[in-house]
Amino acid sequence: MRYSREHKLETHARIVRKASVRLRQKGAHGVGVADLMKEAGLTHGGFYAHFNSRDDLVIEAFTHAMDRSTERWRKLAGQTSREKRFAMIVDSYLTSLHRDDPGRGCAIPTLGAEIARESSRTRRVFAGRLDQMIDMLADQIPGLPRKAARKRAMATMATMIGTLVMARVAGSGEFSDEILGAGREALLGRAKSPRPGKSASRRAVASTRH
Repeated sequence: MRYSREHKLETHARIVRKASVRLRQKGAHGVGVADLMKEAGLTHGGFYAHFNSRDDLVIEAFTHAMDRSTERWRKLAGQTSREKRFAMIVDSYLTSLHRDDPGRGCAIPTLGAEIARESSRTRRVFAGRLDQMIDMLADQIPGLPRKAARKRAMATMATMIGTLVMARVAGSGEFSDEILGAGREALLGRAKSPRPGKSASRRAVASTRH
């Protein structure tokens, strides 16, 4: 049966979305092509109708995840006053919800170490998306020259990512929550976020789910 171009594009996008979640849950080498295709409701044999290699799918999957993170941050910033945007992004990232749902969270804590051992092409694409995320975060830091804002954004991302990795290693109890609080305090000067209103809380939750 021949399918329309639109159908093929929709199927391709569904594979990438499903793979994006599974790779963040299991790691870049923790899921085989057959598993990824099954997750998307397709047979293993249909894989090469959409991708030239497994690496191509991995690249598209984590690119999708990183693009979603950047877009979520941009959306969150657009709903928040300029002076509160930076803090809102940090608060929404360093949450127990994000810690406990790696499959729908930021790709860097889950895949970063593995990507560092991948091909130069894979690392180059990943680095490009990372640079875009840093730029977007730098945009939310008022009162600093661009170069200084980027340096602070880099340090912020390094702290957020490291904090989230440590919190996940520690599990989901009091010690893990303490690590999340320490990360927030290092970046914002306070260990706990002020209690947000309902709308702010919903935005913070949504910003971690990709």
